[in-house]
Amino acid sequence: MISVIIPTYNSETELVHALSALVPAAAEGVVREVVVVDGGSTDNTGQVADAAGCHWAVLKKSKAERLALGAEIAKRGDWLLFLQPETLLESGWHHEAQAFVERAARAPNGPRTAASFRLRYEAFGPGARLGESVAAFRSQLLGMPYGNQGLLISRQFYQKLGGHRPLPQLEDLDIAKRIGRGRMVFLRAAAVTSGEPQQEGLIAGLRQSLARFCVGILRIPARVAIKLHG
Repeated sequence: MISVIIPTYNSETELVHALSALVPAAAEGVVREVVVVDGGSTDNTGQVADAAGCHWAVLKKSKAERLALGAEIAKRGDWLLFLQPETLLESGWHHEAQAFVERAARAPNGPRTAASFRLRYEAFGPGARLGESVAAFRSQLLGMPYGNQGLLISRQFYQKLGGHRPLPQLEDLDIAKRIGRGRMVFLRAAAVTSGEPQQEGLIAGLRQSLARFCVGILRIPARVAIKLHG
């Protein structure tokens, strides 16, 4: 049913937790395979992937290009789930994902939809809660999830969209924009990400917020907004 693609770089600790959340889904046949595409790690990421029985590939290019390669390598699932290594899907996520896939199969335009998860930060404190609220607002208003919320999309629809474009950044916004707000479904299950919302300097933070605003609201192409993102 689902092939999972995870791009990594020195992610051995995060990958252990991310893969552990996939075990129940694999045991029930929902997850058929996991493909890990690495950017040239110098830690034990490869050993973790090998011990878990993942397909393994190395591509020292952008995250977007690693995601695209993972989709090419994956063969067993009609649906693709793109996950970040720091994303831990909460218990029972696969039941909701399976229900979404089955519902999509019955609907006339179902295969041309995609889904993402509700973002939750592992950290405590007001910064994490604010980050969750901002993510929820952006998701509902624009239909544009962050990359660490995961993306579940049919292989057919992904290929029709042209997959992940070879961008150095903002690949999550770029593909979400092409999917379209009306075709993005947000599942109730949470994608728990480690750490807190990234704390940048004032100028860098403003530039990145402006870049995302340009893509999400003004519909400026991501390859143009990258210059603002920095």
